[in-house]
Amino acid sequence: MKVPLSWLKEYVDIDLDLETLARKLTMAGLEVEAIELVGLPKPQADHYEFSYTGLSWEPDKIVVARIDEVMPHPNADRLTLCRLYDGTQEHVVLTGAPNLFDYKGVGPLNPPLKVAYAKEGATIYDGHQPGLVLTKLKRAKIRGVESYSMVCSEKELGISEEHEGIILLPEDAPAGMPLVDYMGDAVLDISILPNMIRNACIVGVAFEVAALTGKECRLPQPDLGKLGPSMEKDASILIEDPILNPRFALGMIRGARPQPSPYHVQRRLRLAGMRPINSLVDATNYVMLEIGQPLHAFDYQVLQRRAGGKAPTIITRRAAPGEKLTTLDGVERSLNDFSVLVCDTAGALSIAGVMGGAESEVTDATTDVLLEGASWNFINIRRTAAAQKMASEASYRFSRGIHPALAPEGVQLCLGYMARWSGGQVAAGLVDAYPTPVKDPEVALTSQDVFRALGINLNLEHIAGLLSRLGFACRIQDETLYARTPARRLDIGEGMVGKADLVEEVARLYGVDNLPYTRLADPLPPAEEDSTLWTEERMKDVLVSLGLNETITYRMTSVEKEQRVWLPDAPERAGEYVRIANAISPERSVMRRSLLASTLDVLERSSRLRERLALFEIGPAFLPQAGEQLPKEEGRIAIAMTGKRAADAWDTSSNAVLDFYDMKGVLEALLEAMHVGQVVFEPASGSTYHPGKCASVRVGETVLGMFGELHPLVKAQYDFPAAPVVAAELDLAALLGLAQVYYEARSVSSYPPIFEDLAVVVDEDLPAERVVETIRLGGGKLLVGVRLFDIFRGAQIGAGKKSLAYSLTYQAADRTLADTDAAQIRQRIIRRLEQDLGAKLRS
Repeated sequence: MKVPLSWLKEYVDIDLDLETLARKLTMAGLEVEAIELVGLPKPQADHYEFSYTGLSWEPDKIVVARIDEVMPHPNADRLTLCRLYDGTQEHVVLTGAPNLFDYKGVGPLNPPLKVAYAKEGATIYDGHQPGLVLTKLKRAKIRGVESYSMVCSEKELGISEEHEGIILLPEDAPAGMPLVDYMGDAVLDISILPNMIRNACIVGVAFEVAALTGKECRLPQPDLGKLGPSMEKDASILIEDPILNPRFALGMIRGARPQPSPYHVQRRLRLAGMRPINSLVDATNYVMLEIGQPLHAFDYQVLQRRAGGKAPTIITRRAAPGEKLTTLDGVERSLNDFSVLVCDTAGALSIAGVMGGAESEVTDATTDVLLEGASWNFINIRRTAAAQKMASEASYRFSRGIHPALAPEGVQLCLGYMARWSGGQVAAGLVDAYPTPVKDPEVALTSQDVFRALGINLNLEHIAGLLSRLGFACRIQDETLYARTPARRLDIGEGMVGKADLVEEVARLYGVDNLPYTRLADPLPPAEEDSTLWTEERMKDVLVSLGLNETITYRMTSVEKEQRVWLPDAPERAGEYVRIANAISPERSVMRRSLLASTLDVLERSSRLRERLALFEIGPAFLPQAGEQLPKEEGRIAIAMTGKRAADAWDTSSNAVLDFYDMKGVLEALLEAMHVGQVVFEPASGSTYHPGKCASVRVGETVLGMFGELHPLVKAQYDFPAAPVVAAELDLAALLGLAQVYYEARSVSSYPPIFEDLAVVVDEDLPAERVVETIRLGGGKLLVGVRLFDIFRGAQIGAGKKSLAYSLTYQAADRTLADTDAAQIRQRIIRRLEQDLGAKLRS
C-alpha cells in the first residue's frame, strides 16, 4: 500500500519526521518497507532504519512559475517559447510540451498558466531516457535558441512516469514559491498484513497514526450538494444468497460529464500507484484508496437499454454453468459455478468483488451513473480471483474482508466527488439491501488478562483509553472492561479469541518495544521424549544416508490425479474421498488416500530434469470412516526411484538403471537400521505394480507393505522416461511398532573370520530366502554372514532346477576358529539343507 504523506496529513496532524513516523508504524504492525521522496528532503539522522529512494527538489532551483504567453519557435513547429516569471525575473523558456500547443500564438494568457519550473543547475530526472536517470540542467542552444532551464513534467520531478506534457498547477499556486513547499511529498510503502486490511487505505493509516500519537483523526464527510429527485424507482436489488453477498448499496448521479480529474487528484492516484482515467472512474478509485471500500460504476443508460427501457433490477447470484463474461481488460472469461456475479435481468454485468464487465463500463459518453458499493464473502472472492488468475485492487481488499458498513459510506463519498469533479446532480437517497446485518462483537477483558499475556500492570481506565483511540466503544463494569468493535473491523473475534485480539491491540498501542522482559510465571512442563517422533526422524536420516531425497507434498489433491497410481480397472478407484468444502482450486479438492501417488507426482515433474531420482516422503493418508465426521489418518512411508543406478563421473560411465532389487536393497537397509527383526520378502501382486516384479514385506505376522516396479499401464498414465520406475509404500504405524529404539549391540570380534563358498541345487520354485533361513539354522551362532552371489540354470543340473551359490562367513567372539570348526559347521548346514529342502551339494 503506497501512502502519500500529503494525503495522510489531510486526516491527521503529523509533526514527526519521516524516520520516526515510519518506525512508529512499523512497530505497530504496519511495516514500512521503503520511503520514496517526491520533493521532500531526506530527514537528518545518525543512521537510517528505512530505505529511501526518489528525488529531493532544491528549494532555490525548482519553484512555482507563471507562464504569461506561449510563443511559436522561429525554427521548429513542435517547439514553443514560453514567457515565464519565476517570482524574481522573467525568462524565455523553450519546451516541446504538447499540452501547451493550444495556447501557442494566442497572445498574453488570461489567466496565466502555473507550472513547475527548474532553473539552470537544477538536478532532475531526464524525461527522454528510459527509467530514472538524473541530469543537471546546463546552457545549450536548441534549434538556434539558447536554453538553460525548463518547465517540468511529472517524470522529470519523480512523481510518475508521465512525460507527454508538463504539469499545469492550479491558478492559485503562488509564483516564486519553492515547489517543495507547495507540493513536496513522500510516499510510504507499507506492507499490509491480511488481518489488517482495514488499513489498506489512507484513512485506515491515519487512524493508526492518530492512535499512536494521541492526535485526532478527521474522517472525510460526503458533500453531495443540492440533491435531485429520489432514485428509489430507478433501480432495485435482489440478493439470492446473503451469505455470499451480505450487503449491496446503489447510488446515482445524473447529468455528469466525464473529464480529466483535478490535478491534485491525479497526482495522488499516481503516487498511490493507480492510473487516472477520467473524473468518474477516478472518483471510485479515489474512495477505495481513501477509506478502503472498492466501488463500481455502471453506465445507467446501458442498464436501461438492457432492461428494455425500464428501471434495471440488479441481481447478485452464482454463475450459471457455461456462463461467460467479457471483463474490463477485454478478456472473455468462462465463469466458475461458485463465482458470484452482479447481473441484471439480461445477464452478467461484472464478477463480484473482482472486476467489472466491458459492456456496462463508464465511458466518455456516460452522463448518468449507477454506483455500486457492496460487501462480499471474502473466501469466495479469494477463490474466484485465484480460479480466474485475475488480481485487482478490489479483489485484494474483498478477499481479506471488508466491513459491510463501509458500502453506503463509500457510495455517498464517491457521489460527492463525482458531482464536484464532473458536474451533475446526485439523486436523493440510496437503494440499500442489507438482509443479514453484521453484529460487531463486544469482548470482555480484565487487567489480569493483559498482565498474564504482556507482563504489564495497567488499570482498566488506561486500557480503555488505549482501545478508545482505535475506535472501540468501551465501558467498565465490575472490574471488567467491555469493548465493542468499531463498525469497520472484521478482525476481532468473540470469546477467548476476541480477548487475545484485544490484548494484541493493547500491545500495539502501548508499544511492543516498551514491554518489559519477564520470566514465565508458569512452570515449564517436564520434557518427555517423543519416541515416535525420534523414530520417524531416524528413518529419515537412514533414507537420506542411502542417497534418497525427502519430499513434502500437499495433502490435498484431485481424484483424477491420484487415481493414476492404480490400474484403470482397479477396485481402489471406487473408494470414497474426504472432500474439501471450500477448495481453493479443483486440483486441491480432496484429501489424498495414497501417499505414493503424491510422491510419484513429484517424481514425474522432476524426472526430465535429472538422470537419477530417488525420493521418499513420510506423511499421512486420509481414509473416510462411515458414520464419523473426521477421517482416519494412516501414516505411510512412500519411496519412488527411477533413472541411472549411478551418476556418470569423469572416470566411470554406466547405463545400468535402478530396478526391483535396488528398491529391495533400500528397504533391507532401512529395516535393518530400525532393528525390526527378521524381514521376509514374498512374491505379491497389486493394482500398482508389474506382475512378477512385486513383493510384500513382512516381519513375523505383520505385513509392512508392498514394493515393486510400476505396472506398464500405470506408468503410461504418467509422463515418465523409458527407464523403469520402482516404488514402495509401507505402513508407518506398523513399522513404528516393530522398530526398536533401544537394542542390544554386539562388539566386533577381534578374531579372524573364515570364508567359504557353498553351492546347492534346489527346485526352481523354491525362494532363495528359504535357503538362507535354512543355512542360518544349520550354521548357528558361529555363522555371521550369508550372501547370495550367483544363480545358475542349465542342462548340467537338470530341468526345473537352479544352482544357488552363497558366500559364508564363520567367526567366533572369543577364539580363533580352526579348520575342524569350519568343517563341522559346513556339515551341519549341508545336512539341514538336504533334510529340510531336499537340496543337493553342487560338485
